[in-house]
Amino acid sequence: MVLKISESSPPGTAFPLKNAQDLDVGRNNIKNYILSPNSYFRVLTLERSDGRKYPQLVLDKALDREEEPEFKLTLTALDGGSPPQSGTAQVYIEVLDINDNAPEFEQPFYRVQIPEDSPIGFLIVKVSATDVDIGVNGEISYSLFQASEEIRKTFELNPVTGDIRLKKQLDFEATQSYEVNIEAKDTGTLTGKCTVLIQVIDVNDNAPELTMSALTRQISENSPETVVAVFSVSDLDSEENGKISCSVQDDLPFFLKSSLENFYTLVTEQPLDRERQAEYNITITVTDMGTPRLETQHNITVLVSDVNDNAPAFTQASYTLFIRENNSPALHMGSVSATDTDAGANAQVTYSLLPPQDPSLPLDSLVSINADNGHLFALRALDFEALQAFEFLVGATDRGSPALSSQALVRVQVLDANDNAPFVLYPLQNGSAPCTELVPRAAEPGYLVSKVVAVDGDSGQNAWLSYQLLKATEPGLFGVWAHNGEVRTARLLSERDAAKHRLLLLVKDNGEPPLSASVTLHVLLVDGFSQPYLPLPEAAADAAQTDPLTVYLVIALASVSSLFLFSVLAFIAVRLCRRSRAGLVGGCSVPEAHFPGRLVDVSGTGTLSQSYQYEVCLMGGSGTSEFKFLKPMLPNSQGHYPGPEIEENLNFRKDFNFSIQ
Repeated sequence: MVLKISESSPPGTAFPLKNAQDLDVGRNNIKNYILSPNSYFRVLTLERSDGRKYPQLVLDKALDREEEPEFKLTLTALDGGSPPQSGTAQVYIEVLDINDNAPEFEQPFYRVQIPEDSPIGFLIVKVSATDVDIGVNGEISYSLFQASEEIRKTFELNPVTGDIRLKKQLDFEATQSYEVNIEAKDTGTLTGKCTVLIQVIDVNDNAPELTMSALTRQISENSPETVVAVFSVSDLDSEENGKISCSVQDDLPFFLKSSLENFYTLVTEQPLDRERQAEYNITITVTDMGTPRLETQHNITVLVSDVNDNAPAFTQASYTLFIRENNSPALHMGSVSATDTDAGANAQVTYSLLPPQDPSLPLDSLVSINADNGHLFALRALDFEALQAFEFLVGATDRGSPALSSQALVRVQVLDANDNAPFVLYPLQNGSAPCTELVPRAAEPGYLVSKVVAVDGDSGQNAWLSYQLLKATEPGLFGVWAHNGEVRTARLLSERDAAKHRLLLLVKDNGEPPLSASVTLHVLLVDGFSQPYLPLPEAAADAAQTDPLTVYLVIALASVSSLFLFSVLAFIAVRLCRRSRAGLVGGCSVPEAHFPGRLVDVSGTGTLSQSYQYEVCLMGGSGTSEFKFLKPMLPNSQGHYPGPEIEENLNFRKDFNFSIQ
């Protein structure tokens, strides 16, 4: 069972309780009720008109919720039987609160100190009161009690939290302290009161003042000590709060001079450099000696005017430009750039070409420069084969007074273009009698027939040559090596192969696009080099008439061959004389010396794989002479015998024939 009883109920108040049920009748029915021991309640057993008994709770002592907010009692019902039976029930009593307690502050008197420069809204103090009642009876609100109009304008009180905050700026010189009465009230009529004493602390609240008398806002660079500003300072405070010190930034080339009391002069410490810093923001700081110290700052902007004391400077000491040959005239090759750290006209740069160090270089016809922006242009098409690179100087001059200048080196590198086709040096293709190469029919596969020699006026990749056989009288008989131009036999020769062959070869470079040249090579297959091969007199005569240079070449070749044969004969004669003398002295005969006439290929190119004998034929009637390989001399690797050597020597002598008609 749950009962709610107000703490204001007077003693003797009765509260009915629920009765117990007993199925027995007569004296075995319920006889009385008893209550567990306590100081505030007792139970009475009453009887109804029908004879049934019920319990009633009676208050014996006044309740106080703040001391005992609730009770938990046990009600026991007893019957009249033998043996007696009983039953119990729990009785929960909740004491209801009434507003019987006034709010009480934690302390009746508060003392606080506040600086006079405290900002508006500053929390001065927080007052706090408590009410032991609960619910709405314990809710407290705060308010100013009997406050003056000045106090209400200066302070504000939060009715819920009890915070007292500054509502208006304080002034120690006007009021040194405030006494504020605070009332705490609950929802009823009960109240509590306290007093707050607020003392205002004096602070240094007057900042120094600066008055400018004279000011120079622009100073020429490189000037000696210059007066920038003259000013005075003052402070309304007194004693320590009125004493003043004055300063500027330490990292600036300026300092202060104190001329009279509280008068100062701002002066440059050294000549200024506009290129280093063109503008100075100077802050003059005036500070008093109060606690806390107050200061006043005055900002001055000083501009440094320019003097032409810096020459233009190129971004690079030297420039390298690349341009491909055969360029179009007026082509933009590149640019040079120079900057001048001065300002205005002193920083305006003009570019020009300086006279070349090499007087033979026609610079005026090769390059021009834009005087305003330094753009370089090629005046004509360049040829890599004629001029691969050249250098010149470029000057940059400002427009100051006096004008300053500097120079930079420009190197132009001409890049090669594939504009030259290969040129064949051998075999000659000059319209004279065709060059014919002799090949023995006994030649092995890979036999070197000839070598095409060609050059290319270009360079690099454009000059890499490759060789190709385009057309042949008999395909598959000859081949050409792609990288060195050697023409070799591709297989064994047979009697069925034609004697005369015409090979058309292509020489191609590796440029883009590739250029090429063709050359014709005539090959004659012979059974042995002892068989002379001479062109028809008619053809030779026609060739000689059409090309006088051929006649000169033949005459020169005949002369050299004659001189060579004369030297060989002289050498043989000397050797024979020496051996004859040696035989006479020694008393024994020595066979005639053998002079095989072998020639060794000293070039190392492997062009001729065997040693050959030569025959010179001079034909007076035809007006031409021929110098031909005639007979190969095969080396003997099995030793030398007198008989074969003598025969070989005789054959050698017979092979050298001079025929003049």
